[in-house]
Amino acid sequence: MTIERDEQLATIDSIQSGLADLNYISNHQIATAVFLAYHLDKPVLIEGPPGVGKTELAKSVANMLALNCIRLQCYEGLDESKAIYEWKYGKQLLYTQVLKETLGEILEGAKGLTESVAKLHEFGDVFFSEDFLEPRPLLKALKEEAGCVLLIDEIDKSDHEFESLLLEMLSDYQLSIPEIGTVKAHPDRKPLVFLTSNNTREISDALKRRCLHLYIPFPDADLESQIVKARVPEVPEALRRQLVTFIQELRELDLKKVPAISETIDWAKTLILLHTESLDSELVKQTLNVILKFQEDIEAVTGEVQMLTNKATKAS
Repeated sequence: MTIERDEQLATIDSIQSGLADLNYISNHQIATAVFLAYHLDKPVLIEGPPGVGKTELAKSVANMLALNCIRLQCYEGLDESKAIYEWKYGKQLLYTQVLKETLGEILEGAKGLTESVAKLHEFGDVFFSEDFLEPRPLLKALKEEAGCVLLIDEIDKSDHEFESLLLEMLSDYQLSIPEIGTVKAHPDRKPLVFLTSNNTREISDALKRRCLHLYIPFPDADLESQIVKARVPEVPEALRRQLVTFIQELRELDLKKVPAISETIDWAKTLILLHTESLDSELVKQTLNVILKFQEDIEAVTGEVQMLTNKATKAS
């Protein structure tokens, strides 16, 4: 694979540095996965809990390389007409009407049924040519002349049947369209493919075999602090340590949904808007709805807020 800014992908360190310039703070494992994906021409299946930066990684890589990011959002019932291609039926119908109106001119000079059918057959394939084809994300990614990043987001929300549709794309960077034939990516402009999964169901072995695997867990305190510093630089250092410690402790509780890094960033922004210099229990209670998304979790944590806040303030 070759892209115009492949020097950005020359080493693992250059990838990590390039992502950091875009405020995506990665670790060595993440940068290594991107490095291998490019140099081995392999898609990357990124798994992990929601909100840890799986989708953002693909978008940041696209920004780093100045490439289009083509995104396919998966859902139950997704099929080839929404993922690969569909025909422009309205345009086909319009051209069919034009053909009917000019039928006399078209058949002029034809002798007998055989010649008439032969003349009509000349128009049959026109209606199923690329002029009447509406490309969807997968096909668009193959046809991008400069290359692109293809993000197949939340693959675990799709059906097993849709996974089967992806296998040809993931292994050979090509798609078969019965009426046209096989569409292949340019050998030097293959899309850089990222698939994400929140682990709501098992992904098939056939799909996993075609991908590199990357698991992004919740960040440790040091990495989370770096992320907050990059994304919300106006947070004072002491407050940053406090909120990161609070979130880290919160993840140890038995909650329906523990806060992810996206909630940490939202909370940091909230605390800045409220001109907060240090955490206190009342402020935390008033803003729990920013980091917890279920009322039962808010109720469960409310009784622990004082203890958690004390731990957090001691950390600063």
